[in-house]
Amino acid sequence: MTELRVRRATAEDVDDMELLECQCFASPWSRESLLHELTENPLAVYFAAELRGHVVGYVGLWAIIDEGHITNVAVSPDCRRMGIGTALISTMLSATEKVGITRHTLEVRAGNEPAKGLYQKFDFEEAGLRKGYYEDNGEDAIIMWRTCSSLPAHER
Repeated sequence: MTELRVRRATAEDVDDMELLECQCFASPWSRESLLHELTENPLAVYFAAELRGHVVGYVGLWAIIDEGHITNVAVSPDCRRMGIGTALISTMLSATEKVGITRHTLEVRAGNEPAKGLYQKFDFEEAGLRKGYYEDNGEDAIIMWRTCSSLPAHER
């Protein structure tokens, strides 16, 4: 997919990101929250995936000392299974590891097998459970962690 470009997200991407939030999540972040992340949160690092001039996915992270807490991963339902999530996670991990982030964590819905599979491809491992974490339906969240001491399984 040569036309895919992953780049740092900017405030100009907020409308597309808001649309992706609404398409991808039962409890989407607001436009104001996303704009705050992109313009005011000094801990936030966001990347956008652009395909044919349109933002079709993004990933967000809070960089806290040497840890990265992945806050959002969204890919347009029309563009899934095209490697966009893989490109976003790979770019984010590479960029944050270069600046000293050595561990990454995230929460994922217990029933979201495609997302868990994506994260496992990058050596994220299940490390805990947050019971009833998701407010929309009370679903549990799986806590996953990754330490950058090893190459992702797909690069071995």
